[in-house]
Amino acid sequence: MKPFVSDVPASRVVFGAGTLSDLRSEVARLGIHRAFFLSTAAQRETIAVARASMADLFAGEFADAAMHTPVAVTDTALAALRAADADGLVSIGGGSAIGLGKALALRTGLPHLAVPTTYAGSEMTPILGQTEDGVKTTMRDPAVQPASVLYDVELTLTLPAQMSGVSGLNAIAHAVEALYAPDADPIILLMAEEGIRALAGSLPLIAKDAQNGEARSDALYGAWLCATCLGRTTVALHHKLCHVLGGTFDLPHAETHAAVLPHAWAYNAPAVPEAAAKLRRALATDRPAQSLFDMTASFGAPTALRDLGMPKDGIDRAVELIFKNPYANPRPLEPDAIRALLEDVWAGRRPNA
Repeated sequence: MKPFVSDVPASRVVFGAGTLSDLRSEVARLGIHRAFFLSTAAQRETIAVARASMADLFAGEFADAAMHTPVAVTDTALAALRAADADGLVSIGGGSAIGLGKALALRTGLPHLAVPTTYAGSEMTPILGQTEDGVKTTMRDPAVQPASVLYDVELTLTLPAQMSGVSGLNAIAHAVEALYAPDADPIILLMAEEGIRALAGSLPLIAKDAQNGEARSDALYGAWLCATCLGRTTVALHHKLCHVLGGTFDLPHAETHAAVLPHAWAYNAPAVPEAAAKLRRALATDRPAQSLFDMTASFGAPTALRDLGMPKDGIDRAVELIFKNPYANPRPLEPDAIRALLEDVWAGRRPNA
């Protein structure tokens, strides 16, 4: 057994089907008397259901959360939060809503309860990414990790199949990087492999039947495990690429992760043989990069950055930013190789690995 340090900051997790009915008691458990709800417009109906169950604890809502947590949006939400005289935050939705909740928790110190409706995983991490003037920066701070997370499988049943696929691949990316993270402990390695296995097994079933409750439960379970891995390990090339691409070109978050993952893995795989063995086992394949690429395509999701709105001449800018403040990575970053990687993912070429 290799030496390791295991540091386990944790959120309270409530997992099941129909757990939204526990929201009132979970909010009260945090000592919140005036809850301020955060979402995108797509989750207004869910907020209406939640409001009906806890009208006396409802202080207000802000339904304009945006991808990549723009600082300007956070400023607007903060003003609304203060006007509502709220003493706690409830975010319902994917990474946009939960990211906004984390940004507001950092600024105010208020308790935050997250209710994820996708597989993105932000709810289980002390990581906050914010965008300002076209640049996305990330930070880690225990203050941004939600105090409680309520996973309700029923809230994922309406997530379209394609969005389920790319959101699930986004979650898999968290666990893939945990497999070779220098600060991963034995428990995290087990969680990473199990999380990938659960998602890889359930996502194809969801593609065939989005109402498959058992597959939805397995996928949300896998997403929780993968998110926990992200929260407890450092990230590397894959996340650096996605942070640069998403923040600079305003690309959709989950779709970008899904498109980049096979190529980032193919770049690092030769340098991480033990992680490669675990990933092959979790995906039940000898060619993980191709398997991940094919899984994205099977959902009808874009595999090329050009189809997500990235201009080809943006490759030069992306390479510049990747090397401006690079993340630690198991394989040294080589400018020509990184450029080739970006050209491949821009064009949507299937990796040969």
